[in-house]
Amino acid sequence: MKKRLRILLCNDDGILAPGIKSLWRGLQDCDFADLCVIAPAVEKSGVGAAITWDRPLLIRKVEWPNNTPAWSVDGTPADCIKLANRIILESPPDFIVSGINAGSNAGRNVLHSGTVGAVIEGLFRGIPGIAFSYENGEMTNYAPFEKYIEPILRYALDHPLPHNSFFNVNFPHTQEGTIRGIRLTRQGKGRWAEDPSLHLETDSGSSYWMGGKPEEITEDMDCDIALLREGYLTVAPICVHELTHFTELEKRRPSFESYFTQIR
Repeated sequence: MKKRLRILLCNDDGILAPGIKSLWRGLQDCDFADLCVIAPAVEKSGVGAAITWDRPLLIRKVEWPNNTPAWSVDGTPADCIKLANRIILESPPDFIVSGINAGSNAGRNVLHSGTVGAVIEGLFRGIPGIAFSYENGEMTNYAPFEKYIEPILRYALDHPLPHNSFFNVNFPHTQEGTIRGIRLTRQGKGRWAEDPSLHLETDSGSSYWMGGKPEEITEDMDCDIALLREGYLTVAPICVHELTHFTELEKRRPSFESYFTQIR
């Protein structure tokens, strides 16, 4: 008999956000896993895989439906994974499911996403994961997409990705939550570009809300951004294993070392 998995739910919108409740509802009846919830106490969108070093972090037990174990952490999503692994849970979780994020994490937005950051922090410890996001950050009705969460998780468990890789899932914003289909695809190139607006101007300086708007860029039709526009649910496998650009390393090493030998 296979052991029951322990699946950790996290996000970056905060433990009270509707997205993580939908994530939990989508998995609460699965017969192969026990769920626990560890998420930021307040919204931490856009923090990526940032961690907190400059202050202590408060962990609080939180009431959750069906007596699911749940805790809030007044830090980042990556902090939640670190504390889950070393303090909160008796043993590390078997899988991390993060989301449902309020807003798209298609394209290069993954580099800023705290929802994705939680999964990446788990990968550093050999814990696989999936990040779920919804294209429209202004809408909070994720119910039509809950039925897709467990099947996608089952696929990831039955067909695991290589070490240090994860599935990045984005739900499209479509009328009444209908989708045209599910596509395994690649990340696009677009992102949220800065769109600052003045908040307060004083004699000592000015403050701005950073703000953001979709970057205008031509995308290939086989990427997640383009497919989301067509109403498809997108799943992109992402690898965060090796950061070295080996071609440049080998090409530049002789001239680089020669250059610094000459200037010593």
